[in-house]
Amino acid sequence: MTPSLILLRGLPGSGKTTLAFLFSENKTYPTFSVDDYFTDENTGAYHFRFQDNHLAYKQCQERTENAMKQGHLKIFVHNTFTMDWEIEPYFKMAAVYGYIVFVATVENYHGNSNSHAVSEEQLQKMAEKYKVKLW
Repeated sequence: MTPSLILLRGLPGSGKTTLAFLFSENKTYPTFSVDDYFTDENTGAYHFRFQDNHLAYKQCQERTENAMKQGHLKIFVHNTFTMDWEIEPYFKMAAVYGYIVFVATVENYHGNSNSHAVSEEQLQKMAEKYKVKLW
C-alpha cells in the first residue's frame, strides 16, 4: 500500500483539527499543524505570535518530513492552506518520499466558531484568498 499524506485545509473553525484526530484513529497516525508551535504541550493554551509564524511553518514541515522518513503509512496535516506557497512544500516532500497526496477541504457547515479568536474581518480576507482546485 502506498503511504498517504492527507492535507486537511479550511478556514479557522471549520473542524480541521477535530477531523485530523478522528481520521488518525486515536493518534495511531501522526497529525501536524502550524498551530502546534503556538500550543503549550502541558496546558493546551494557545498563544499566537505573528513574528514566529515562519518558525511554525518550518516546524510543521520538519515534523511531517520526519514522519515520512520513519515510514508512517498515513500522515495528516491540518492547516488553513489558503495559498499555494503553504501547500507546495508538502507536495515536494511527498514526491521525495513516495507518498500520495490527498487534499480535503473542510467546510464549516456546523457553524462552529474558531478557537483562536480570528476576527470576522480576518476570516473574510482569508476566504477571499482561498482557492479550490477542482480539476
